[in-house]
Amino acid sequence: MSGHPYPQTDRELLRRMERGGGRATYKQLVRELGIGGGRERRLLLEQLAKMTARGALVKVDREQWAVPRADDREQGGGSRPGGGNFGAAAFAPGRSGGRRGFAAEMAARVRGRQRASAGHRDDLMAGRLSLHRDGFGFVRPNGAEGQDSDIFIPPHDLNSAMQGDQVLVDAGPPTREGRRAGRVVRVLTRRNPTVVGIFHASGARGRSSDFFEGSDPRSRGAYVVPFDTRVARVVLIPDEHDLPAAAITPHRTLGEEAMKQEHRWDGTAENLTGLAVDVEITQFPTEHSPARGRVIEVLGDPNGFGVDVEIVIRKHHLPHVFPAEVLAEAQEAAQWNVAALLEEQGSGSTEQGTEAAGRRDFRDEPIVTIDGETAKDFDDAVLVRALDDGTFELQVHIADVAEYVADGTALDLEARLRGNSVYFPDRAIPMLPQELSNGECSLRPDEDRLVLSCVAQIDSQGNVLGYEVCEGMIRSARRMTYTKVQKILDGDAELREEYAPFVADFELMLDLAKRLNGKRVRRGSIDFDLPEPVIEFDERGAMRGVVRSERAWANRLIEEFMLCANECVARWVEAQGVPGMYRIHEQPDAKKIVEFEDQAAEFGYTLGVGPLPVQVVKTKGDKREAHRRNERDRDRGRSAHREARGHQVVGAIDVSPKLYQRLTEKIAGKPEERILSYLMLRSLKQAKYSADNEGHFALAAPSYTHFTSPIRRYPDLVVHRVVKTLLREGASPIGEAEETASQSARNLVARERSHGRSYTRNNQEYAPPYAHDEIAAIAQECSETERRAADAERELIELKKLQFMADRVGEEFDAIVLSVTKYGFFVELNDLFVEGLVPIYTLQGDHFTYRETQREIKGGATGFVYRPGMRVRVLLDRIDRENRRLQFAVVDDEAEPSVKPDQPANRSSEAPAGTKKFVSKKGKASAKQVGAAARDTGASARRPGGKSSKSALPSWVPEEIAHPRKKSNKQRSAEAKQKKRKKR
Repeated sequence: MSGHPYPQTDRELLRRMERGGGRATYKQLVRELGIGGGRERRLLLEQLAKMTARGALVKVDREQWAVPRADDREQGGGSRPGGGNFGAAAFAPGRSGGRRGFAAEMAARVRGRQRASAGHRDDLMAGRLSLHRDGFGFVRPNGAEGQDSDIFIPPHDLNSAMQGDQVLVDAGPPTREGRRAGRVVRVLTRRNPTVVGIFHASGARGRSSDFFEGSDPRSRGAYVVPFDTRVARVVLIPDEHDLPAAAITPHRTLGEEAMKQEHRWDGTAENLTGLAVDVEITQFPTEHSPARGRVIEVLGDPNGFGVDVEIVIRKHHLPHVFPAEVLAEAQEAAQWNVAALLEEQGSGSTEQGTEAAGRRDFRDEPIVTIDGETAKDFDDAVLVRALDDGTFELQVHIADVAEYVADGTALDLEARLRGNSVYFPDRAIPMLPQELSNGECSLRPDEDRLVLSCVAQIDSQGNVLGYEVCEGMIRSARRMTYTKVQKILDGDAELREEYAPFVADFELMLDLAKRLNGKRVRRGSIDFDLPEPVIEFDERGAMRGVVRSERAWANRLIEEFMLCANECVARWVEAQGVPGMYRIHEQPDAKKIVEFEDQAAEFGYTLGVGPLPVQVVKTKGDKREAHRRNERDRDRGRSAHREARGHQVVGAIDVSPKLYQRLTEKIAGKPEERILSYLMLRSLKQAKYSADNEGHFALAAPSYTHFTSPIRRYPDLVVHRVVKTLLREGASPIGEAEETASQSARNLVARERSHGRSYTRNNQEYAPPYAHDEIAAIAQECSETERRAADAERELIELKKLQFMADRVGEEFDAIVLSVTKYGFFVELNDLFVEGLVPIYTLQGDHFTYRETQREIKGGATGFVYRPGMRVRVLLDRIDRENRRLQFAVVDDEAEPSVKPDQPANRSSEAPAGTKKFVSKKGKASAKQVGAAARDTGASARRPGGKSSKSALPSWVPEEIAHPRKKSNKQRSAEAKQKKRKKR
């Protein structure tokens, strides 16, 4: 091997590794090759790296290499992206050489690239990349759930992948703990074609040092710092003169006062500094160079009115502008009113048109809509009547959106792309243009509208005796709000007089809603009555506060009616034996149940699942590790009796929603209700859409779908199309009683379900409305868009909370501990629906550490404990704008411990005898003065007398919450060396 101090070519090195079992570590090669100095070792590492790069070797561990497997040689798959793993075969003895051998080698490499790109290798898997701000990431394979299946990706193996990208990963063998590491082979789908951040004009020029080696990004020209640091550290703007022509994006709606405060951009890069911009990525990042892009949109001052919404919309890539062809189709569809549509389908009068169109006429019924005060898209209307036999008739009428949005049109494709409407505190991004969502499809009062109806007969116990699904027409009699209906039910004399003709109907609705709710409770439906935050605004549009949402019976009766209609339609579609869209909620994982049982036991509660089937499994790796440790201890003269460490494996647990329901009843009204409800919710899986009905665990429903909101949810629109197609092909609109419908539906589905094939009705063969594969694809897409919308809504709520609390730095609040982590604990304020973090390094009076087994933070000297459920007094220390969260500090350690029912307080919460408990000294007035100063300077508002947050932080503090001015490891190392020199 030319240039190497030892006579080892690549071929000879491979032979040596094959003779040693096909694997070798770096130290093993150094010892066997007799390599001495540092230069020789560096050359060996370079040789190994080059051989790995071209596929001759595979790196299986940090300092271990292996000859590729035989099956990889046959496939020709490489360890490089698209490369062939041809190295071992080419250099192995006995292989053919010359031009023919080389040609065969190249052909194998090409085949390997093709197979690798198609994902045929066993160790290649696709998944979504989730990056950490420190550069590394994790890929969760598609279809996998839980962190146990995540694959660790080092920073140098990202292969230009960014946050959220769908990637193809080459995963290595699992470690002793079962974890796997890998590298990104190829990016399948880019999730971030654009990035939103703060623009910075160019600074110093003419430098050639690389950005990742510590140079200032301004030396490369203008740059943008993304709001989401996981996406990229910076995005360079090579041509800062290539700026958008429009000063501020036209796709915004600002009031007159907001326009006066809006930042005016003069079109120069210097004046653009500090403004929020949207950047199109033109060159994705690599290991040695950051991303590059160009500014396509200027959003304005990040602190300006309404700019936070614009930032969130673009950060989560929410489609918010309707294309021209979509608006044209919506306007054309809106011109066709009900009379015109019926005239096309029927003839003569409107009544004759209704009959000819096969629709039931409900226009003479006193049907009403009940929605929020600010709602404009009314997609459901209801009516309840008492029948002579003592039963009830429930009518649920849903806007017939499928009549206006045809399958495959530009309007339909845009609705599918959006998946659902997104609702922010002060605006909404609709799934359909306003001409339809607020116009012809909205069930406005005193206007004829087309609907798809579910009319059910319900007995006194809330059981559905039968139902009918049909197309119809209604004319809403009143537009009611939740507030007015609740006041009427509460006996408000003025409103009861104003709506006298409907008072009896509302009382009947309440009666039926309670019966339906009672039926769900009997079958085990879980009802987590967790409050949601509501942002209040004043008359000028400024945020006034954050309050908890009220869930009165006026809201709940509509919920009960919609749940009933969704179940009926799901059973009806399932009984037809065709592919349908279902809303499923799977049973919780056994591991999650075990974790919740451990946490609930701290409060003296249990689900009642009985003995947990937990087994300890010891792998060969565990036994080898224990043997090595015992040998090492014997060599050192110590006693060697280490047992192999095992892994807990949880078996199947028979859990039912009834168990969760009983626990919610036990904790109702208790101080620990909030925290236990939160923990229970975390133990459950997330509901999603599916083409296969697997039931709904939380609702204890064997069949469930989304049918009642086609204006704002695309799955509901798909269900409407399935229902309308089946009805027009002659399907019976009548559904069976609730007790027998589920079993008969399952029998029929088992007999007739066809995944995309035809089915027979009335001796005629029909194609299903949707193929099974298409339904499955739509379900996956809509589940993802639903999570995207929920993340965007949640993030904006948190931003609004930060804005609201910015003027309250230094104030004290009563709070409850929600959860405990290794870097601190999260608290929720009692009077405000606001959460924040108390970092562990800010706790005073003791050295506190996190104990994972007990899920608590405990002081080493005092024994004081912080655990979920404790009530503490906290001070708003600072606004962590980088991580977008509030940071609190405990005012004193006289916190109220979480006490188990009928048990004394935990002794660990009390200081040992003879130990003085730490109590900080602090005056409220001085705290507010410090808080005011902190708001002006951006500093921390710690209480006087306590330790400054700028002090040296303990080693356990993670970087994501460390103080931005914390000394680097290099600085601390230099200071330590300087101290040693002084001592000498």
